[in-house]
Amino acid sequence: MRAQLLRLADHLRESYWFVPTLMAFAAIVLAGGMIALDSYEGAGWMDRFAWLQASRPDGARQVLSSIGGSMITVAGTVFSVTIAAVVYASGQYGPRLLSNFMSDRGNQVTLGTFIATFLYCLLVLRTIRSPEESEAAGFVPNMALLVGVLLALCSLAVLIFFIHHVPSKLHINNVIEDVGDRLLHEIDRRFPSFIGEGADTGDQDAEAEVPAAFRADARGDEAADRVQFAAPKTGYIQMIDDDTLMELARKHDLVFRLQYQPGDFVHAGRTLVEAWPPERCDQDMFQAVQDLFGIGAKRSALQDLRFLIDELVEIAARALSPGVNDPFTAITCLDWLGAALSELARRALPSHLRLDEDGRLRVIAHPETFEGFLGQSLGSLMQYCARDVTTALRFIRVLAQISIDCDDPDRVAALGVYAAKLEALSRQALDDSNFEPIAERCGEFRRILAEPDYKRRLRDQAAWLGGSA
Repeated sequence: MRAQLLRLADHLRESYWFVPTLMAFAAIVLAGGMIALDSYEGAGWMDRFAWLQASRPDGARQVLSSIGGSMITVAGTVFSVTIAAVVYASGQYGPRLLSNFMSDRGNQVTLGTFIATFLYCLLVLRTIRSPEESEAAGFVPNMALLVGVLLALCSLAVLIFFIHHVPSKLHINNVIEDVGDRLLHEIDRRFPSFIGEGADTGDQDAEAEVPAAFRADARGDEAADRVQFAAPKTGYIQMIDDDTLMELARKHDLVFRLQYQPGDFVHAGRTLVEAWPPERCDQDMFQAVQDLFGIGAKRSALQDLRFLIDELVEIAARALSPGVNDPFTAITCLDWLGAALSELARRALPSHLRLDEDGRLRVIAHPETFEGFLGQSLGSLMQYCARDVTTALRFIRVLAQISIDCDDPDRVAALGVYAAKLEALSRQALDDSNFEPIAERCGEFRRILAEPDYKRRLRDQAAWLGGSA
């Protein structure tokens, strides 16, 4: 259930109707409250101020009608501009970035402000009565009218904000910064552990606890000693309720093995999770496990770190395509990917064997490795960067910056391998004159990595390696 609620919250965050609806309800409550206050207190005190004298029915109607009519007109214009901006962003930067613009709070509040002001004026307008229109005394909610004028002034300020906000939000550097900031935030939030406490790398005790049914060398009868939980629907796994999964495993003394991770596509009927031992799983357990998975039509950044990486890769790949040929946008994406990989290089990634508070193995998840993230990001862009000298040089500089934050020899070696791969691809894609500086920098980078004090050497020569000095 928690997974479904989080999916719903994420859906509402990306909708253009939820925030305006809340603001519209707030306008209804405000209108009712101000009308009741006017009926109870009256507006005689306003006559003491020359600039705040109470209005007559005809004048009040005219003011509210003008405000309400202009607000609904501007709301239509704002909606048209917003949709045009969304269409432009989808075509220019990629359809996967559409949710970033849909979830922009500035656009949602702008739409809500104009709709709420229009609705407020409409509700207050219908309460205005002149003595000629009814047998009772006339009624002009002057305090409510004053609030309507203040809402109009606020709407004007919001319109000015919106005019600045839309082109600023569409600027490519701001688009990349939004994705990059969220990527860094997710890295900081999620590591070093995902589900439970990760076992230390090479932890023999945790490895020994892996049931025989889940081992690669399991016999046929041992492999059959497990229960399979099927996916209830087809789509992308957007999130897994990891806390409840761990609690369920502890309560029933089970070991779960995840077959998929957030971001993977699953078909209805495919095995989502396997459990051992099978005799502790009943029919209620099947429904409980299925409810732990949020499955939708598209990938989401709720728990999928790879999705944010893919967004930056997509922008850079589009920028380096022959039809666009914008290497500096690709360089900006490389810089943010380098910052994310530097953060990962400083952190101990958790084992795929996840333990509970008592140190018992409860969940076998997909392993997360630095090399895997490196391949997902820089590895995916390498073929595009190798065809452009400027981008290839920045690629080497990013590798150097990541190496400065690496202490693990295996990770350092992986960065050297990527420099060699870039050199090989550039040799095939470029002529000799363009290839020469890339080969020189790649060779120098790999030589420095082989030295004991490679961090100091890289700090001293990082700018030169990138071709900027």
